Amino acid sequence: MGKLDKAAIALKMLEFYKGNKEDINHFLKVYAYAEMIGRLEELDKETEDTLEVAAIVHDIACPLCREKYGNTNGNHQEAESEALLREFLPEFNLPEEMYERVIFLVCHHHTYTNVKGMDWQILLEADYLVNASENPDKYLPSYRNFRDNVYKTAAGKRLLASLFPEAQ
Repeated sequence: MGKLDKAAIALKMLEFYKGNKEDINHFLKVYAYAEMIGRLEELDKETEDTLEVAAIVHDIACPLCREKYGNTNGNHQEAESEALLREFLPEFNLPEEMYERVIFLVCHHHTYTNVKGMDWQILLEADYLVNASENPDKYLPSYRNFRDNVYKTAAGKRLLASLFPEAQ
């Protein structure tokens, strides 16, 4: 594999969303938070790259889910993501282990139990930060539960407290 080109993956994802600015802005924010938390937590390069690719493509199933189910509920996203990713990712020639891990992470990015790996943990934390910012009426009621039971990283906890001081 040559140099991992996350910008090329992000550009293709942006094109995949066909101008849906909410989806585009969402994945870009999740990507930015995931990158920030990963760096603050000093992930090794391979884990950092895997996390960032997963953050870019984590909501690939949203357009399909809206069409097929009328919503983007997490269980639908998790069920529909694998086939879409197996079509989307090959052109980027990811190492096999990274390719499979990205698929796993995206297919579990709404699963908050038995989390194994800092890449999975940070993806959950970054996605919640953005979801709670974009839809506070839906997500802030679960703030304390997320803070106390989902968040594990020091950087994620710090961002959560900084973004939502009113929920402390």
